[in-house]
Amino acid sequence: MTVASIDVLKPTGKKAGTRQLQAEIFESKVSIPLMHQVVLAGLAGLRAGTHSTKTRGEVSGGGKKPWRQKGTGRARQGSIRSPQWVGGGVSHGPQPRSHDMHVNKKMRKGALRSALTDALQSGKLAVVSDLTFDAPKTKQAVELLETLDLRGKILLVLPEPTVSGAVEKSFRNLTDVQLAYAKGLGTYHVLWADRVLFTADALDTLQGTAGSSVEKDESAEADENKEPESQEADDEVTA
Repeated sequence: MTVASIDVLKPTGKKAGTRQLQAEIFESKVSIPLMHQVVLAGLAGLRAGTHSTKTRGEVSGGGKKPWRQKGTGRARQGSIRSPQWVGGGVSHGPQPRSHDMHVNKKMRKGALRSALTDALQSGKLAVVSDLTFDAPKTKQAVELLETLDLRGKILLVLPEPTVSGAVEKSFRNLTDVQLAYAKGLGTYHVLWADRVLFTADALDTLQGTAGSSVEKDESAEADENKEPESQEADDEVTA
């Protein structure tokens, strides 16, 4: 069985190597109902639930019958606080409540794995070796996305908040770019994006394999300086 892998690109757009992907995360079963349920729960949790209307017992006025029951030719009325009156109470109106929907941890993980698997299968995923910004530069961020040929709605996944915040500040002015961190990645963000860009460290953090090696291409190895050979002769003498 072949192991899924993805190309790791340099910020210049050239291929730096490949990275193996965990089958548990990127080759799981794609469950649309599960993703739908988790996304609905997440959006419902954003609702404040502060909408409120007053019933006839809470509005001011009333307490006296507007007119006598019979003999006026008008319909009988008991109170000006009734719902049919202007300024009266509201029948069956919304009241403050919580919109939270319970979704357990196993369901959240399963939905995220489904979204990442679907992203890999549809070609949405991309990995860049690293992102370094000396200072916040939106122009530099735009040039990077153009170099990597990323268009549409883009989700940039970082391993953790940067110390200087230059990367976040460089991308946050772009309306079609959202930022996320590997440990807080959600299903909604992955489904929202047309392209998902991971840094190599963010991918390691997501897979729980920080520090894993990158398999270098032969072309990439030829461009880099070779490491000096180990002193095998000295080892043999000491042995």
